[in-house]
This record gives sequence, C-alpha cells and structure tokens, in this order.
Amino acid sequence: MPVLTLNADNRKELAAAIADERWVVACLCAAWCGTCGSYRATFEELASRHPDKLFVWIDIEDHADVVGDLDVENFPTLLIQHENLVAFFGTTLPDAGVAHRLITAQTELSAAQLAAQADSSEERRDWQHDCNLRTLLGA
Repeated sequence: MPVLTLNADNRKELAAAIADERWVVACLCAAWCGTCGSYRATFEELASRHPDKLFVWIDIEDHADVVGDLDVENFPTLLIQHENLVAFFGTTLPDAGVAHRLITAQTELSAAQLAAQADSSEERRDWQHDCNLRTLLGA
C-alpha cells in the first residue's frame, strides 16, 4: 500500500483507515525541510517493506489543526501506533535501516508488552493522549 499523505480532501478517509487494526507509522515533517524532502523516498520504501502497515505522511505546518500541540523537535519524527496505543513518538535518523529496525521492534511486541511499555514512563503515558492519531483525527 502506498503512503497516504494527509490533505484537506482525505482526512475522513485517513481517520477511517487509522480506525482499523493495522499498525500505523506516521512521519511528521515539513515541506520546507530538506531532510524531510529526501526522507520521503525512504519512507515510501519502508512502506513497501511493511505492506501490512498503514504509512502516513503529515506536514505539520499544513495540518497544524491536527498536530499543533505535538512537540516535534526535529525531523523526521515518527509516530508508531497500534489501535489506541502509541508505541513510539520521536525523532529518528533519516536512515531506512534504523527506521526499519524501530518499526520491526515495536510491531513484534505482544499486546501486554505494548500496554506495559505505554505505561512505563510519564512521557509514554503522555503520548497516549497527546499523540494518539485516532484522537487527533477524530477517528
């Protein structure tokens, strides 16, 4: 499945897609960022390596209404989520191997391990309500 790019016309479609049971891997970037521009091809390659997951590209400036309160410190920032559990939210190196290992490590965790991880620190507990794409998109 190709990368879905959030735009003004597909917000409801994206919210519906995120509402299913697939893992979601979202890249939060900005059009002006040179690193993001070159990372887009890497992100699309990652999507082809993980066809069972939903990959989403979100421009944080074009969609500040969705991600305005998220603390994006640097680019690229990945958000990895399964159902209502945010497994990862943070900056990653713009390297396909690093992202692939991160995605694989998170998606191999059991439901119990994910729940324990989500509750393991104040930061991760905050992710569950601040970074949850289902909530942010009204899914």
